[in-house]
Amino acid sequence: MYIKTLTIQGFKSYRDQTQIEPFSSKHNVVVGRNGSGKSNFFAGKSFKSLQYKRVSLLHEGVSDAATLSAFVEIVFDNSDNRFPTGHDEVVLRRTIGLKKDEYSLDRKSASKADVMNLLESAGFSKSNPYYIVPQGRITALTNAKDHERLALLKEVAGTKVYEQRRTESLRIMADTDSKRTKINELLEYIESRLEELEEEKEELKEFQEKDKERRCLEYALYQRELEDVGEALVEIEEDRKAELHGANIRREKFSEREKEMQDLERDILEAKHAQETLAQTKQDAQAELTDFVRTRTEIECIIEDLKAAGANAGGKRQELEEELEQIQLRIHEKQTALDDIFPEWEDRRSKELAEKRRLDEASLRLAALFAKQGRATKFRSKSERDNFLRHEIDSLNTYKTGQRTALEASRAELESLRRSEREIEEQISGAQEKIEDGRKKVKELGDEVNNLKEQYKDLTEKRKDLWREDTKLDSLVSRASDELRSAERSLAGMMDKDTGQGLRAVDNIAERLKLPGVYGPLYRLFQVSDPKFNTSVELTAGNSLFHVVVDTDETASKVLDIMLKEKTGRVTFMPLNRLKPKNPAMPTGPDAEPLLSKLIYDSKFDKAFSQVFGKTCVCRDLNIAAAYVKSHGINTITLDGDKVDRKGALTGGYHDVRRSRIEGIRNVGTWRDKYESERLKSTDVKRDIGVVEQEITQMNGRIVVLNGQMTQVREARERLMDEGASLVRAREKVRERIGRVEGDVEELEAELTGLEAKLGALSAELKTPLSNGISAEEEQLIVALGKEVDKRKKEVVELSRRKNELEAKKNALEIELKERLVKRQEDIQARLDALGEGEDDASVDDLEARQRELRSLTSSIQSLTKKVQGMDKESENLTSKIQELRSTLEKVQAQQTEDSRSMSKQQKTTERYLAKRQMLSAKKDECNRNIRDLGVLPEEAFEKYVNERVERLMKKLHTTNESLKKFAHVNKKAFEQYTNFTKQRDTLLKRREELDTSAESIEELVQVLDQRKDEAIERTFKQVAKNFEEVFEKLVPAGRGRLIIQRRIDQDEEADEDEETQKSTIDNYTGISIKVSFNSKVDEGLRIQQLSGGQKSLVALATVFAIQKCDPAPFYLFDEIDANLDAQYRTAVASMIQELSSTAQFIVTTFRPEMLVTADKFYGVLFNNQKVSSIRSIKREEAMEFVDQEAQAQ
Repeated sequence: MYIKTLTIQGFKSYRDQTQIEPFSSKHNVVVGRNGSGKSNFFAGKSFKSLQYKRVSLLHEGVSDAATLSAFVEIVFDNSDNRFPTGHDEVVLRRTIGLKKDEYSLDRKSASKADVMNLLESAGFSKSNPYYIVPQGRITALTNAKDHERLALLKEVAGTKVYEQRRTESLRIMADTDSKRTKINELLEYIESRLEELEEEKEELKEFQEKDKERRCLEYALYQRELEDVGEALVEIEEDRKAELHGANIRREKFSEREKEMQDLERDILEAKHAQETLAQTKQDAQAELTDFVRTRTEIECIIEDLKAAGANAGGKRQELEEELEQIQLRIHEKQTALDDIFPEWEDRRSKELAEKRRLDEASLRLAALFAKQGRATKFRSKSERDNFLRHEIDSLNTYKTGQRTALEASRAELESLRRSEREIEEQISGAQEKIEDGRKKVKELGDEVNNLKEQYKDLTEKRKDLWREDTKLDSLVSRASDELRSAERSLAGMMDKDTGQGLRAVDNIAERLKLPGVYGPLYRLFQVSDPKFNTSVELTAGNSLFHVVVDTDETASKVLDIMLKEKTGRVTFMPLNRLKPKNPAMPTGPDAEPLLSKLIYDSKFDKAFSQVFGKTCVCRDLNIAAAYVKSHGINTITLDGDKVDRKGALTGGYHDVRRSRIEGIRNVGTWRDKYESERLKSTDVKRDIGVVEQEITQMNGRIVVLNGQMTQVREARERLMDEGASLVRAREKVRERIGRVEGDVEELEAELTGLEAKLGALSAELKTPLSNGISAEEEQLIVALGKEVDKRKKEVVELSRRKNELEAKKNALEIELKERLVKRQEDIQARLDALGEGEDDASVDDLEARQRELRSLTSSIQSLTKKVQGMDKESENLTSKIQELRSTLEKVQAQQTEDSRSMSKQQKTTERYLAKRQMLSAKKDECNRNIRDLGVLPEEAFEKYVNERVERLMKKLHTTNESLKKFAHVNKKAFEQYTNFTKQRDTLLKRREELDTSAESIEELVQVLDQRKDEAIERTFKQVAKNFEEVFEKLVPAGRGRLIIQRRIDQDEEADEDEETQKSTIDNYTGISIKVSFNSKVDEGLRIQQLSGGQKSLVALATVFAIQKCDPAPFYLFDEIDANLDAQYRTAVASMIQELSSTAQFIVTTFRPEMLVTADKFYGVLFNNQKVSSIRSIKREEAMEFVDQEAQAQ
């Protein structure tokens, strides 16, 4: 095994991480200038080997950054498995911080002890510190004294263990001697004390005889007094029992009257509450009745006003209807007249048109003849005329085509206008039908709204009744809640605070977690069949009344876990699956009944009730109860609550019925039932109120919807009326347009007829030859046509006059109809419609609604009046009842006051009895105490003075006491003290023998340790001396060296022992000296003090090598061991190291060239200006060059 590599960082001058190339397994040399860090590098390896403490090991350079930690890591080659780790390499690392060190072994954290044990197992013994030799160690060994070298030899021999054990043994032996001395002193004292006690024992015997006599006499006197006191107590007890019987009877009556008073007070309180509730209800009803009467008066006035307003509205409607009827008659008359005139006017108009057409034809023919006459002189030739005619014919044809087109367009327009007129007529008819439908719809919606308003009023009245009922129930619920809380507080006052909190927590948890298996406390699960057993049940159950019954222990655990987590009170659970009651057989006599039979409960809770009540019977009195306890081994209780336990305990006394738990439980149950009943009723009423309010809201919403629909229908009808009016106006416009278009058509037709005639004439003329004038026929025709034109003009004028007369009448009738009568009719109809749909309908509806409301109010007033009368009667009955209850209560209270006085007198008598009994009991206790104080009495004390008189006994006692006075100073504990001292003496003697044996064993151990230490020193010295001679001979072949051990027997004066030898009483060695010769093997030699410095160093090195040979290590670290050697000796040391390096690794620092010659590997240490060291592998030549430079510099 050897050091393979070394890594250093932050350690002393090695600030940066420095990893050194693998060391040689033989001889390695490190060189460097003084102060460069060689010794720090050396200390790094030592530091890893745990030879240096963690002091000033961190780097301190000129750098700004402080070094907070350092580490040194060594990798060992473990191919020989010297470290028992099973690996070929072992990595040891020590990290030093500001506050603590850390160690690691093979990259795993390890303790310092683990590292130390590992190193010792590899051969690094703490008793041989010379496998690491730092600077100064050789010099110290050179200057060491003989006794220091002896101490070194002892350390190598391992005698420290022997010396430690010897010191410990001597300390124990000193303690043993001290204890033996104390024991001897105590034994001397005990012996002297035993002699004194022997004398005191005889005097004590005489004293005991006299004292026995005294105690017998005192016992006889105390016994006589005790018998007298017992007889007096028996007599007093009999008197007290007689008085107690009467007191019990009075107390029973007192308790009954107390309960009666409670019942009367409760009845009075309930009657008062009922009276207050009735008064409040009556007050509310009276106020409501007053409001109803006032409202009825107001409604009656409103009805009168509505009737008057309805009468006025009815007169106005009648006037409008009459006017409308007259207007309609006049319209009918005018329409009839117009219908009569219109055919005649049409006939005249058609005649006029026909006559005009004939006039136009005649005029055209006449004009054609005149034109022909004019052309006869105008054209020179026929062709010229024909051209002109053709041109005229073409022009007329073109114009005729245009006019015919216009005629067709006018006819088409006329047809379109007539269709539009028919469509408008249809739209007007549809609008009128819709208007009529809207009127009917408004009427229907109005009727429906009135019906809904009627239902709304009924629902409102129903809601008022429900509100009254809800107010009443709220009052009852509030009172029941207050009484329930009061009863629960009263019941909670009968249990401790934790139990009350626990029961509330159990109820809360069971409700929260929906636990069906939590049945509640026991008191909720039963009822007492007869109230007279209440006291018996309550006192038998005790706190078990508040135990919580559950189905299984699992349920109990769940609830208990939550209670513990929430810290809410404390309760006791009764899991039914765990209860196994074992009840004894009950007696069948008439004077004892099982208490369990007086309870009413569900059979599934039978185990719980059997557990609590199954062992108890109710008896008539205590005597019977005690008899049954003895005969049947059961628990018994009387109706008054006096209990006799089967174990012999008797409990009882006064029980305040006003604080009865059963009564409190009954009150809680009663008020809880009442509260739940009233609350359910109140909930139902509130639900009904909610339902009615929903219906009212729905009804109101329906009314609003219907009113909205009515408004929409009215608005739609108004829009239709406006649309109808606009359609009528459009129809009139269309009719006007039709008249104009018909005139245009007639004119165009007449014009086309004239054009046809003119074209015919021109065509005919075109066929005739050109002449200078017209023919005679044509002239006659002109004359005839002229006459015809004149005649027809006159006819046209006459026909036009007659037509215009009829047209004037027709227009007058139409204007009368359209502008006056029809508009007036529409206006009147609108006003009538407004009256029917608006004010009039509203007035009628309002009047009907008010009348309905009046009828409803009258009915409500009658109903409320009856209720108020009934309430008055009920209030009178309640007042009478309260007076009767108060009278009864006063009588009972007076009787109770009288009984209280009697009980007070009886109590004083009882107190006198008790005081007397207490005095006698105290006297009895004093006699018993005196008898007890006499201690253990002899047998004769119980019979010797039985028949003696008291006076004689007193005289004898006086004589005995006088004779005892002379023994006033006797030691009454002499016997006891003598026995105790004898026991102590025997114990001390035994202990002294044990200590003597222990001292002998320790002396033998010390002798053995001294012998073994001497043997170890002898053995080690011989080996080291032999090794020293061999090493010195190798280093100095011409010389000889010896180690000489110095013994005490060799010294002349034993008194001059030094400090070191005084530690052991039998230390045989005083030191080790050295004698060497450097030039002869036969000379006696010189002592080391006579040698030169170099020779001393060589001798010291030989000593080190000799010690190392005794206990070889796997590697050695030498720091400048050749500094003081001469050249020849340096060569010898280097040769020896080379020889030894075959079996161990050497790492040496040096400034001398001799060490470099035999080394295998070389390393140089460098140091920069920042005080940071570094190390690197170098060649032998570089190392030699460095050493030569250093030697020249020196």
